[in-house]
Amino acid sequence: MAAQIIDGRAIAADLRRELGPRVAALAARGIRPCLAVVLVGDDPASRVYVRNKVRACAATGVDSRDTVLPAQIGEHELLSTIAGLNRDPTVHGVLVQLPLPPHLDAGHVIESISPGKDVDGFHPSNMGALLAGRPGFVPCTPAGIMVMLERSGVALAGKRAVVIGRSNIVGKPMALLLLQRDATVTICHSKTRDLPALTREADILVAAIGRPRAVGAAMVKPGACVIDVGINRLDDGSLAGDVDTAAVKDVAGWITPVPGGVGPMTVAMLIASCVRAAELAAASEASD
Repeated sequence: MAAQIIDGRAIAADLRRELGPRVAALAARGIRPCLAVVLVGDDPASRVYVRNKVRACAATGVDSRDTVLPAQIGEHELLSTIAGLNRDPTVHGVLVQLPLPPHLDAGHVIESISPGKDVDGFHPSNMGALLAGRPGFVPCTPAGIMVMLERSGVALAGKRAVVIGRSNIVGKPMALLLLQRDATVTICHSKTRDLPALTREADILVAAIGRPRAVGAAMVKPGACVIDVGINRLDDGSLAGDVDTAAVKDVAGWITPVPGGVGPMTVAMLIASCVRAAELAAASEASD
């Protein structure tokens, strides 16, 4: 029997609707959540991603503010721009679109964002909070995947989970979130030996490696839940995930499509984090 398709677009739409009352409650206090996006350069994929964020913000009642800077900008000037957004009380979330041009140190840039406005969840303070199991902003893609699993009825406690990829954006935080839900987690990467033997043990398999259709049917345990984080542009202009969906859907129990799976959830969780940042800022101001 073919796998159940986990519809990220539908779940993301539900999440945005659920944010409505919270946005309305803030509006009643004269507060409109605001997401400031900083885009350096003219990368086409980044522009598309930013445009999707702006559209989703508008649909949810969240304000968006775009700052587009030239690719050759110096690090000092970029950090000054971020510092200004950190100081602006009308801005609740600050996001610097990655990747940055190679002459800029992404680590320095991320660390310059106020942790309370780091709605992407990449600041070391928020990453440390995730590791310690404390409240903080969580990277949006792994957070969205956890919502997808929960709303699809995928059990996690006591299950074997394998995450392919060890980035700070997806792989590492994904493993931590699964661990917090009592899964037994293995992280695999480019130096892992006999990768298929490990993936075939997974009840939950998360592929985040950036190689089109790298995960085939022979690598998947029958009935497993397969989460495809990858989105790769092929030579013919079409999109493909890291999973060979056509082959794997006949083996897996659940699978996310590309496009329409994890991507919409990432944007929805970003907006949810911005609303939460606005709520926390309002609560802090009220207590002063």
